[in-house]
Amino acid sequence: VQLQASGGGLVQAGGSLSLSCAATGRTFGSSVMGWFRQAPGKDRVFVAALAWGGETTFYADSVKGRFAISRDNAKNTVSLQMNSLKPEDTAVYYCALYRGATMNSGVAYWGQGTQVTVSS
Repeated sequence: VQLQASGGGLVQAGGSLSLSCAATGRTFGSSVMGWFRQAPGKDRVFVAALAWGGETTFYADSVKGRFAISRDNAKNTVSLQMNSLKPEDTAVYYCALYRGATMNSGVAYWGQGTQVTVSS
């Protein structure tokens, strides 16, 4: 399985970016898909995730109301729309494919990461 993330870049505070992640090698099936991020010198942390049907979503408190995660099971892609970006959103963003249909199943595969930089 390969997860290919794209869409990162440089944006001013208050701006928007959209990230996309395409999976090859297998379909998502019923697995949870998500996004994590890692800022310089910090641990990788959870950002957002959603279940196979797309109705159930999970967000870190720091991004609630600003970020929106979505998936297209037919295209095997998951996206992250990021609005009202802040300098503290600067990080490398990783997409993730979980082992199963619940958050507790844990991450099975990671994408290669895409850099998001928000200038003040």
